[in-house]
Amino acid sequence: MSEALLEAMYHLDQHAHEFSPRELAALRFCELMTTDAREVTEDVWSALQAEFDDEEILELAAVIGLMNDLNRLADALKITIERRRTHG
Repeated sequence: MSEALLEAMYHLDQHAHEFSPRELAALRFCELMTTDAREVTEDVWSALQAEFDDEEILELAAVIGLMNDLNRLADALKITIERRRTHG
């Protein structure tokens, strides 16, 4: 993943034009599930349902939840993840 893409994802509102509606719906859902899952609004939910079917939404939520749990586990155990260097 490029540094530019990571920057765009980190500042999603400023770089929304760089993502498809489907990507934006998933990224906004991911951001809210990660920061405050109780804040998933009707607007976020509507955007998800416009782009994904129920099975896909469930899969997104499961993967996001799993990654959040793994990050908390790594933080609690003070496990550091080394970034892989890309060649090119």
